[in-house]
Amino acid sequence: MFQKILIANRGEIACRVIKTARRMGIATVAVYSDADRNALHVRMADEAIHIGPAPANQSYIVIEKVMQAIQDSGAEAVHPGYGFLSENPKFAAALEAADVAFIGPPRRAIEAMGDKITSKKLADEAGVSTVPGHMGLIEDADEAVRIAQGIGYPVMIKASAGGGGKGMRIAWDEAEAREGFQSSKNEAANSFGDDRIFIEKFVTQPRHIEIQVLADGHGNCIYLGERECSIQRRNQKVIEEAPSPFLDAATRKAMGEQAVALAQAVGYTSAGTVEFIVDGARNFYFLEMNTRLQVEHPVTELITGIDLVEQMIRVAAGEELSLRQEDVRLSGWALESRLYAEDPYRGFLPSIGRLTRYRPPPEQAAGPLDESGKWLPLVGGADAPRGDTAVRNDTGVFEGGEISMYYDPMIAKLCTWGKDRDTALEAMRLALDRFEVEGIGHNLPFLSAVMDHPTFAAGEMTTAFIGEEYPDGFAGVDLPDERLDRVAAAAAAMNRVVEIRRTRISGRMDNHERKVGDDWVVIAQGREMPVTIDADREGATVRFPDGRAMRVTSDWRPGEPLARLEVDGEPLVLKVGRLTGGFRLRTRGADLVVKVYSPRQAELVRHMPEKEAADTSRMLLCPMPGLMVKLHVEAGTEVQEGQALCTIEAMKMENILRAERRATVSVINAGEGDSLAVDEVIMEFE
Repeated sequence: MFQKILIANRGEIACRVIKTARRMGIATVAVYSDADRNALHVRMADEAIHIGPAPANQSYIVIEKVMQAIQDSGAEAVHPGYGFLSENPKFAAALEAADVAFIGPPRRAIEAMGDKITSKKLADEAGVSTVPGHMGLIEDADEAVRIAQGIGYPVMIKASAGGGGKGMRIAWDEAEAREGFQSSKNEAANSFGDDRIFIEKFVTQPRHIEIQVLADGHGNCIYLGERECSIQRRNQKVIEEAPSPFLDAATRKAMGEQAVALAQAVGYTSAGTVEFIVDGARNFYFLEMNTRLQVEHPVTELITGIDLVEQMIRVAAGEELSLRQEDVRLSGWALESRLYAEDPYRGFLPSIGRLTRYRPPPEQAAGPLDESGKWLPLVGGADAPRGDTAVRNDTGVFEGGEISMYYDPMIAKLCTWGKDRDTALEAMRLALDRFEVEGIGHNLPFLSAVMDHPTFAAGEMTTAFIGEEYPDGFAGVDLPDERLDRVAAAAAAMNRVVEIRRTRISGRMDNHERKVGDDWVVIAQGREMPVTIDADREGATVRFPDGRAMRVTSDWRPGEPLARLEVDGEPLVLKVGRLTGGFRLRTRGADLVVKVYSPRQAELVRHMPEKEAADTSRMLLCPMPGLMVKLHVEAGTEVQEGQALCTIEAMKMENILRAERRATVSVINAGEGDSLAVDEVIMEFE
């Protein structure tokens, strides 16, 4: 077994690999850029080596710099994580020449399957059904348009060396094909150093389901079930689960056997994933093979009890798989929510800055799976408390750390496990409510909203889910009346605690004589809810005018940012911010201003005018911190609705800002190459 390995990556995946290596008694070496000098993976590793400036194309994906770090550290093997150099055959070749083990597949398998064009040809030769498309390379936008017209719109424009949603665009007409081709080329070049592009038919109403395979160098290959990855935004996965709520046993077996056959056809070893697109009749088509560990691998680990990173290390060290296909058993259900530094209220645009508060929910291992007492794994959480559900958080950040504009916006991967899908889903809802993140924009509210969405709860989603259910973007959640009543009862009880604290501090209570009133009016989500509070030492009973009563208990104290309550015996978790006359409460995707007034105050408030927002309709504001890479217009240009105005690059993604209406550009305040802040005025209109 290896004595020391180097992790050629950063962030949560580097931390994830370090945890397993540490458990196996293997020393680890981290590499880091200028931006990551104080990163968590650097702190966790046994040693760390600086490899260059912040941009990935000057550090993490420069093969020579990583090879120098390997030489300097004396590492015997390298785990590439995912992204960066993980599917780069030149890197694998360099390791081979240096007699350093690659904790991944052979170079020839990477060349064959890592390139999406070649992999489709090989899959077709192996008898695997593939999506119709153009397998050859595409030289320019004109050729892309001709090919797209031949296939028939809509089409998917994809980077040959792509992954993680980078370098992918859907085109519904000629204009989008032309524009998407250029953006895909640019993103592919920046993210992978390879700007080759191909085009395939975009299958409408699909489900994205992938098979995890595991192979050794002794001819053994098995599949570990499937993962449902249909909740995607801009072709980037957001929520995954295992198993899929859509597949039946026969389809699972057929997909698994095809995935194994394809892996064996190319001499694959290590962990890999074969991705399929599945239609409503459970017909499945090969998309691509990812010759690396997938971001969403934890859900497979949670339902199989297999540590995939450990298996990758053992295979790379020449060991034979200890498992056969008949040993693989899928137990329970697992979900993964990707926490991104993206502001859902600004169209999911990237957000950077300092994490002023970062408190994940406590990790928890599951109870025994069966009568033999087999436990589910919780990588890095061996000492975590055990229960009927599992909670796991793979992360690469810490409170006080910086989220940089140079890398992928992922903050963490929150996973839950339960005996069935409903149990895992409820565990995820509570875990998301308990996850505290402040200082940057993030997608926690959106993740919570999806968990409560009836289509997702029923397991009936497709890859079009986000576009169909949130066509105008995410604007938060309006809680249903029953849940809003529960929040109102909690707010009333919490307000009573605040008032008691305030009166005691001000000296307005003598001999503990009660001076806090019983009657209050809670105003939230446009509703006024008069309530009466009957309090005792154990909690408070909140009564509504229609006779309903809700019992609220909690140990919350003023100033605490998280309130864990029970309302009528059911858990309710609220993120709490204090406001004049009430609270800012966040739960289940809702962000509420909740006012709690005395009846007289409520009467007076009805007569107070609301402050109007400033008019910015004649300005183009930068929606995210980023770099201006292209100006598409100049002063005096008359633009039409939907016309491209400029392109901003942030976190390895290009974002095209478009005109909302017909107008004439009067002033341009920023130029190509400028770094822009959130809400900076880029241009103004007449």
